[in-house]
Amino acid sequence: MDALQSFVGMVDSFIWGPYLLIPLLLLTGLYLTVGLRFMTLRRIGYGFRMLWQGRVAKEGHEGQITPFNALSTALAATVGTGNIAGVATAIYLGGPGAIFWMWMTALVGMASKYGEAVLAVKYREVDELGNHVGGPMYYIKNGLGENWKWLGMLFAFFGTFAAFGIGNAIQANSVAQAAFDHFGVPLWATAVVLAVLTFLVVIGGIKRLGEVAGKLVPLMAILYIAGSLVIIALHVDQLPAAVALIFTDAFTGTAATGGFAGSTIMMAVRFGVARGIFSNEAGLGSAPIAHAAAQTDNPVRQGTIGMLGTFIDTIVICSMTALVIIMTGVWNSGETSATLSTLAYDTGLPGFGKIVVVFGLLIFAYTTLLGWSYYGERCAEYIFGVGIIKPYRYAWIAMIFIGALAKDQLALLWDISDALNGLMALPNIVALLLLSPVIFRITQEYFENEKKK
Repeated sequence: MDALQSFVGMVDSFIWGPYLLIPLLLLTGLYLTVGLRFMTLRRIGYGFRMLWQGRVAKEGHEGQITPFNALSTALAATVGTGNIAGVATAIYLGGPGAIFWMWMTALVGMASKYGEAVLAVKYREVDELGNHVGGPMYYIKNGLGENWKWLGMLFAFFGTFAAFGIGNAIQANSVAQAAFDHFGVPLWATAVVLAVLTFLVVIGGIKRLGEVAGKLVPLMAILYIAGSLVIIALHVDQLPAAVALIFTDAFTGTAATGGFAGSTIMMAVRFGVARGIFSNEAGLGSAPIAHAAAQTDNPVRQGTIGMLGTFIDTIVICSMTALVIIMTGVWNSGETSATLSTLAYDTGLPGFGKIVVVFGLLIFAYTTLLGWSYYGERCAEYIFGVGIIKPYRYAWIAMIFIGALAKDQLALLWDISDALNGLMALPNIVALLLLSPVIFRITQEYFENEKKK
């Protein structure tokens, strides 16, 4: 078992190391940003306007869920432990400067998310059950042609099995462990409650999932942001120094201080970029699976909504966590992961801050579990057909028990899932690059027509 753990860890480190996936994702995002003439940055306001209009479905638009609920479903899967524990780990390993590089990753990642959503809607299909299905496997097949179908099959294979780890067992374990550590709830009890709550949602398919996500995701985001803003307001005199520290350390590295071992510029870049990608999943190919179900008549309109997922996840929510950690002065305490975030919030708002983090972790992990259930199901359907849907849902519920009660093998499961998650991105990157002329062309046509109205 140790040999397997070592091998999987080596593969995982190669995929997510500084020479393969991370530069590929960054360069792809940068290429799309420039090719779109920085539209994703110039049109953020337009995207929010489309999102507001997308709260209700318009007559005659095909799809299963509203554009708003499609984004909420995508955010349900991405807003998770990475926003709390991941940000803290980035600061611990790369210093405050890592946050700057996390922001840069998000800004170019918005173009990747935009392109994914555009292609997902343009090349989506209707399955035997009448559902609109899409994602990288479909835009590879329908956009690149039958000769590339094998690449879409690879994506679906990796997605089917990655979902059980990174989107299920690991999230279930995070919820169960947090409930036990802070409230003394037995692991098995959390597993039962989590399984029942998940079953009630996923058994209803994308419509029920979209409705739940459309209510739960905005609520949890608002509560977490509100709690963070209270702490920031109470320590507002530290805000200029905190922002200055993020910018200066991004280009100078961070000297050893307190319990912090120090970091170089390369460490700030590496961990800021890696944790940013892990948090918002831009370029990994997961979010377009949700956007393909949106009720819309134009791929570009849904694309402008889709790109907001990266903005909300990283520029807004991750920044809240980072600022609280730095402004409360505990970033160099020597703590890391969720422990560092909990310490920061409890320092900033004694007695109440800890509750913000704990409930944030619980709800974020649960919604991630819901969002990834849909991603995995759609990947499995692409390979095996609609007959796999119900068995997959039951297997999904069963995996919650395994994950919640797991102890010894969780590290191995994490490494396997992380590797599979990274492998999902490779076919998606190929598709984004080869289909980029399509993305550029229909985007230009859309906004030219908008000017004429």
